[in-house]
Amino acid sequence: MTNNYIAGEWLPAAEASANINPSNTNDVVGEYARASAAETERAIDAAHDAFPAWSRSTIQTRHDILKAAGDEIHARKDELGRLLSREEGKTLLEGIGEVTRAGQIFHFFAGECLRMAGEKVPSVRPFVDVEITREPVGVVGLITPWNFPIAIPAWKIAPALAYGNTVVFKPAELVPGSAHALCEIIVRAGVPTGVFNLVMGQGSVVGEAMLNSPKVSAISFTGSVPTGRKVAERCITADPIKKVQLEMGGKNPMVVLDDADLKVAVESAVNSAFFSTGQRCTASSRLIVTDGIHDQFVAAMQERMQALVIDDALKAGTHIGPVVDQSQLDQDLKYIQIGQAEGAKLVAGGELVKREAPGFYLAPALLTEVSNGMRVARDEIFGPVATVIRAKGYDEALELANDTPFGLSSGICTASLKYASHFKRNSEAGMVMVNLPTAGVDYHVPFGGRKGSSYGPREQGHYAQEFYTTVKTAYIFDGNGP
Repeated sequence: MTNNYIAGEWLPAAEASANINPSNTNDVVGEYARASAAETERAIDAAHDAFPAWSRSTIQTRHDILKAAGDEIHARKDELGRLLSREEGKTLLEGIGEVTRAGQIFHFFAGECLRMAGEKVPSVRPFVDVEITREPVGVVGLITPWNFPIAIPAWKIAPALAYGNTVVFKPAELVPGSAHALCEIIVRAGVPTGVFNLVMGQGSVVGEAMLNSPKVSAISFTGSVPTGRKVAERCITADPIKKVQLEMGGKNPMVVLDDADLKVAVESAVNSAFFSTGQRCTASSRLIVTDGIHDQFVAAMQERMQALVIDDALKAGTHIGPVVDQSQLDQDLKYIQIGQAEGAKLVAGGELVKREAPGFYLAPALLTEVSNGMRVARDEIFGPVATVIRAKGYDEALELANDTPFGLSSGICTASLKYASHFKRNSEAGMVMVNLPTAGVDYHVPFGGRKGSSYGPREQGHYAQEFYTTVKTAYIFDGNGP
């Protein structure tokens, strides 16, 4: 059994869960410990005790640890990418790419340690100076999802440590392998005892203990909307109140106008909707296409989808791996049926696929004749299921794009600078793409959305400091007054 890391020790647990390869359900990646509430509380206590010293550690110390972690991640990217793809199901190329990004994130925040800055401003009063500085918030609980099992942990852990916080990290129970490997790397990088703790297990146990503890100052959560709302409510009503950051769902639109380059539009749509098996919060499952190009676009999508190779994530040449587990596969199939019952037409894919080994394989599905009021156009499916919604022109397309309770990512394919500029300004999303897939973002700039997609400060880049630090304003009499 692979153990939790608490207070500087690798500790076994009374319970464990099997980590199953979705490409081959006969393959067990490993048995991983499930932390109890008491073990989680011990991790919180360790982080609380370690905070005073770590929060006052030198910026060089923190830089060196994060830099060393990033170096090892890069050096082992092929090995770690294989582990990631084996346990989560995204293709090996995508897995290695995600690991590479995790290393880049650690290197970026190693640099942020050395870029910590404050402000000194004049006071409105004579003989008084004003200094504005940032300080760490304390013990931070990090709860991460299964769809990016190393990149999302990296973009939470690295800034938390860079800005002087201590960490209790709970990865998704479906993908503990990547989290455990990342923890081993952080430990080898030299993080002091108690500063970083890994508690694998159930959200109802580990997450609950984090929410209950008055020693946890902040929670950063990425996951479903219903759970995110509960986390926010608990944090805001806690005593003392916890700082909270949420990244939740998306129902991201991609607008395709009559003047779009058809090849660019189709490649952007296929990438957005189906790569990583559609299991990305930035995936585009609403393809809003104007009348003049609609039929041509649908035909080109059907042709392009026929060329997609659906197979074992570790096999060379695979474009689309399996869905992550049986529960997610059942949900995808259910929504395809719901869409057809609502009047949508299934024009490509949507059937189960058999391969050499048993796995959760689903041919990406394309539904046409969809209206924006249908459930398949409203609910986040989180799988390789895309809908095509017809629009009369740009104005209606923009209206449809914004008609959603979510607001994470959006995209437009057009040759018009006028429409691209207008869409960038008027799209009700936190991130906007022009002639690019809606999924796929850089690590050094802010990530986050609006409406039901996000709550609290942005993640990634320099903007991460807004969550992981608190601002202090100091007034100093300079002693030169009368």
